[in-house]
Amino acid sequence: MSSFVLKIIAIIAMFCDHFGDFYYGYTTVLNYIGRLALPIFAFQITQGYIHTKNIKKYILRLTVFAFISQIPYMIFKHYIFGSFLEVNVIFTLLFGLLTILIYDKYHKFVGICSCILLGTIAQVLNFDYGFFGVFIVFMFYVLRDKKIYMSIVFILAVIIKYYLRILKYSFIPLSKLFLLDSYSISMYSTCLSIILILLYNGKKGKDAKYLFYIFYPVHLLILGLLKLYLLK
Repeated sequence: MSSFVLKIIAIIAMFCDHFGDFYYGYTTVLNYIGRLALPIFAFQITQGYIHTKNIKKYILRLTVFAFISQIPYMIFKHYIFGSFLEVNVIFTLLFGLLTILIYDKYHKFVGICSCILLGTIAQVLNFDYGFFGVFIVFMFYVLRDKKIYMSIVFILAVIIKYYLRILKYSFIPLSKLFLLDSYSISMYSTCLSIILILLYNGKKGKDAKYLFYIFYPVHLLILGLLKLYLLK
């Protein structure tokens, strides 16, 4: 499976997730499909880092589109969920990219510390996917040549993420997380993304460098404004 195919799958999954939020306003099968998106995008960041010819331009591109996407993201979040004090996922991916750059450029320990620090900042400042998002970008890079360990760490990170999410509301035994409810199905769906990632064949496929960067803010803006129109 080429990088292009993975991107298309991730973009479709992301749209399903956001359209589910827009149309239903609660968790549906569309949102479960959407759980595939973030891990694939995080993995793509590591591949972009490995294959880019100019890391400064790569960082600049992510930064520019992160800022461009923030207003559409806030419009979407406000009219769908009534909240807009959140930071879009491209900033999360950018922080992840910075951690692997620091990991390579400086001592590995410094890279690990940067992952903890930037992940914590992302969590505190309410970045989309927060610490988890930054961590899996870093982890996918560090364990890129150890597929079994990468898969195990990813699945453990997903389990911890969803368990901590439930603990925000009430204490339950970890075993109950694996029952079939909206949290557990979301967790299983997120874990399934690792299968698609492992099918990556190392090839670029068709050139679609700007596809995600353009689609992300545009579809958020359209859905947000359409929701505003329907609320009138």
